[in-house]
Parts: sequence; C-alpha cells; structure tokens
Amino acid sequence: MARVVKVFRTLRNHWKKSTVAVCVLSYGGYWLYGKHCDNVLRREACLVAREYGRQLIAPQERLRKATVILNPAACSGKANNLFEKNAAPLLQLAGVEVTIVKTDYEGQAKKLMELMEQTDILIVAGGDGTVQEVITGLLRRSDQDVFSNTPIGFIPLGSRNSLSPSLHLLADNKVKDITSATLSILKGETVPLDVLQIKGEKEQPVFALMGLRWGAFRDVAATISKYWYLGPLKTNAAHWFSTLREWPLIREVSVSYLAPTLRPPDLPPHKPPRPNLLHRIIRRLKNHWNPPVEEPPKVEEPEKWEDQQLSTLELFIQTHNQNPVQKRINDSLMICAEPNDLTVGEFITVGKKKEDDPTLFTKAATKLEAGACQLQLPQGTSGFYNIDNEEYEAMPVEVRLLPRKLRFFISAERREQLLAQTQ
Repeated sequence: MARVVKVFRTLRNHWKKSTVAVCVLSYGGYWLYGKHCDNVLRREACLVAREYGRQLIAPQERLRKATVILNPAACSGKANNLFEKNAAPLLQLAGVEVTIVKTDYEGQAKKLMELMEQTDILIVAGGDGTVQEVITGLLRRSDQDVFSNTPIGFIPLGSRNSLSPSLHLLADNKVKDITSATLSILKGETVPLDVLQIKGEKEQPVFALMGLRWGAFRDVAATISKYWYLGPLKTNAAHWFSTLREWPLIREVSVSYLAPTLRPPDLPPHKPPRPNLLHRIIRRLKNHWNPPVEEPPKVEEPEKWEDQQLSTLELFIQTHNQNPVQKRINDSLMICAEPNDLTVGEFITVGKKKEDDPTLFTKAATKLEAGACQLQLPQGTSGFYNIDNEEYEAMPVEVRLLPRKLRFFISAERREQLLAQTQ
C-alpha cells in the first residue's frame, strides 16, 4: 500500500511531466492500434485474393493481364506507398500479370494512353485528375472503339475521388477503401458509365465522367485552402470574404441544348451461343430464296437546338453516374443552374453544403434534361471550369453525352446499395 501511495505522491508532485507522459502514451497506443487494424484488413483481403489465385485455368488459357496507370504524386506523394502496400499484393496473389506505368508529370497519362497496347484490365490508381487524363487519352485514340471495351478499375489514391462513391462502399479507413476497390476488380463485376465529351472551338476534346462546373461556388472552393489558419471556419470565411469583394456573383450564360434520346435496351453481358450447323444452313437457304427486303436509308433530320438564357450563381452539367445502376428512360445529361437571388447568408450556407457534395442544388434551381448542349459566354468572360475537379480555362464549349461508353468495375455490395436507393 505504501508503494501505491508513493507512486501517487510522485505523480502529484510532477503533474506536468505526468500529463505529458499520459498524452504521449495515449497517442502512441492509438497509433499502434490503428496500425494493427490496418494489418488485419490487409491480411483479410490477402486471404480473399489468394482464393482467386488458386483457381485452376485450362492449358490453353493465359493469365489475365492488367495495366496500372499509377500517379505517385497523388495523395501528397503517398500514392506509390499506398499502392505497393495495399493493392499490389492482392493483384499478385490473384495471379494477375501486372504492368505498372508511373506518371512523372501532369498530363503524361494522356500520352501514355496513346501508346498503350491491348490489355485485359486497365487500372487507374490515383485521384480525379488521373482518371480524367486516362479516359481522355483513351477516347482520343483512333482505335478507341476497340479500347473502350476494356474494363477499367479505379483504385482511389487521390485527395479527391469523386467517382469512388459510385463504385465502392466508402469507409473512414484509407486501407479499407483501397483493398475493397482492388477486390472488386478481381471479382469482375462491371457497370457501364456515361461519358461527357467537352470540346472547345480549337482545342482537342476533353472527356469527363462526373461533370462540368462553373460559377461562384466553384471559384470560392478554389480559395478555401488559403484560409487554413481559421480551421473549421475556413469554408464560411472564404464565402463571406468573396461577397465583400464583389456581390452579387452572378454569371450570365446562353445555353443551347438538344432534347434527350430514348435509351435503347441493355445488351446482354454475354453473346448468345452460336446456332448449330443445320440451323445455319436452313437460314442461309431461306435468305437465298426469299431475301429480306432492304429498308430505305433513314434521312437524318437536322438537330433541333433550343436556346435559353440563364442568369445564375453556378452552372453544373453532370452525368447520371452518381447512381449508374438506376434504370432510366432517356440517355441524357443534366443542366443545373442555381438561382441568382440568394442572399449572402444563403450563399454561405449553400456553399458549405456544396463543399461536401457539389451535386447538391437548392429547390429553386433550374434543371434541364438534354442530350447535348452548347455554352456561349459573354465577351470578356474570364475564369475557369472544373471538369471532374480539374481546372480548365472558361470558353465557349459543346458538351455531348456518350451513353454507356466505358465499363468500370463495381463492388457487388455497392451495386445492391444503389439499387435499394432507387426502389
């Protein structure tokens, strides 16, 4: 008992050192526990991947080939380490022949895609910028019709991963997100995604999966990091300071758009079996003696563009890829424009919500469903677009929808969750 009393007396007499020691030990214990949890997640994922590697293949079959476009600069330079620790071992255990191509500078992924050879799986390891560069380089190829059939996997390693909620179940743990995304590639379940083709007057087209954003909320979001010293108040402060410099922050834009087209039925995932020889002979004889009547070629009607003048705080042209499994009648993109009569208080409140989810809009927002659109900006307009969270100079552009252009791997759990939301 005397020893216990002596310990407490020492702690009381040296309370400052004791407090520091408790804080250090608590933080160290928390850090070690986090590392232990990460190792448990890796071990569980490796056990699942090993089962795929143990599957037998026929003598004439070859290993699946995967090409990985890795951006080491993503996640503040941590992407290479995250990929090597959490994703690469799973692909190797599953028996996938992996070729890793690392980018050295911004825009290199577009050039690499021009030189890429045929592969079974294309994996993008990075953030929004890497995905946007890869699909742009892929769809600029002269043989893009062939390469666009290659299934694409996305491993979220960037600071912004806007596509991840559409494909994977998200967790607060980075290791969990990466291993889950890698396992969804191994399981092989895919979903078609729409693509936006954005073309200026002179530039080559740029392709996007999520959308094009332009306006006051976008401009303020680009300045929020400057107010890091204000902590949790930085978002509100950035919006308030922007209203002090200029108010109202209204954008004028002329929008021409085409009506959406009906969505054709989904094609079967597998080709139907080939008919037997007797059936094919009978069909050919029937076509020979009674040839089918050729229909006259359809005359293409001129496109009917509708014009609308918008006065808005922000314009967002987006796909329906937030829920790619939702059944839709039309192939369309959405043109959303915020009202121009928000007060300063409403501007700050809405801006804070948009920082978490840019696709949120107020009830008074104008929404148009279209198959394609053209944006005409007033003379002297400056600023930038955000195309999948990447900055591009604002200019007149034409945006066209390429429905179900690419196929991405999706986790079965996320697919079921998205289907439940549509019911």
